[in-house]
Amino acid sequence: MTMEWGTDTPSVAELQDFLLANRVPTGHANHVWPRLYIGNETAARDTSLLHQLGITHVVNAASGPPLVKTGPRYYRDMKIDYYGVDADDSVDFNMTPFFYSTSRYIRAALNMGGRVFVHCLMGVSRSATLVLSFLMICEGLTLWEAARSLRQHRDICPNTGFINQLRHLDISLQRQRKKTSHTHTHT
Repeated sequence: MTMEWGTDTPSVAELQDFLLANRVPTGHANHVWPRLYIGNETAARDTSLLHQLGITHVVNAASGPPLVKTGPRYYRDMKIDYYGVDADDSVDFNMTPFFYSTSRYIRAALNMGGRVFVHCLMGVSRSATLVLSFLMICEGLTLWEAARSLRQHRDICPNTGFINQLRHLDISLQRQRKKTSHTHTHT
């Protein structure tokens, strides 16, 4: 079954099939959107790499188990603003409460000309989930569009629980957009 890009919300299986097809090795850090990067623990701990990339803000999506022990003190010698998300990479973990708060943080950092590095342990599940939610909430992309956009730059694979939560976000955002456009056309 082929999905029409940008239309209906994909099923968990369809999105997984897409993300698992033609996988390529991913670097420690990848530029995935203007001034927005996704990476792993190795890159998060490599302060010279972060400096080289011009990173001004770090979102650690792995400040819960299995965790990456960085934090504001780890970056104290750099001009880096730190944001920790206490997320567990488990299908049962509810990432939804972090979608809007993290998206607002990333949007604010980008609005001030910052460069944001979002990471977790491997840089494929928790961090990718938060960046996908940012692209959907702040950039107006559908889940399909966001996944396709990220996949061009990095091998990502959120766990099935996170994919399901992103699907619910996608459905909710599409409903809001329809309501808004319907309201604007009839006023």
